[in-house]
Amino acid sequence: MLEILPESDESTLIVKASSVLTSDDYEKIFIPELNHRISQSGRIKVVMIFSEDFTGWEPGAAWDDLVFGIQHRNDFEKIAIVGKQKWLEWATKIGAYFMPNQVEIFKPDELQQAISWVKQ
Repeated sequence: MLEILPESDESTLIVKASSVLTSDDYEKIFIPELNHRISQSGRIKVVMIFSEDFTGWEPGAAWDDLVFGIQHRNDFEKIAIVGKQKWLEWATKIGAYFMPNQVEIFKPDELQQAISWVKQ
């Protein structure tokens, strides 16, 4: 499940992922919102919050994420990953090699710091 948080603005998308992300989450929510902000602002900033109950992506959602990320890798200015799952750190480090932008990891109690860092 994917929820767009009200702290989002024209150039910054703040989303919370919980449970399992599906293709519908990407095709009906995430990708349209990213495309809208890219068309409005050019390069965008994203805060991705992974709740404690987040367990991963359905295969179709993982594919959507990969394809969109590759096609738009130059459209992201900053990405903040917020969560406490151990695998987030190594997954973020691996993903950062493929994205020519700033990527940082924050703990759940550092959410406001993550938002401030992205909006700088």
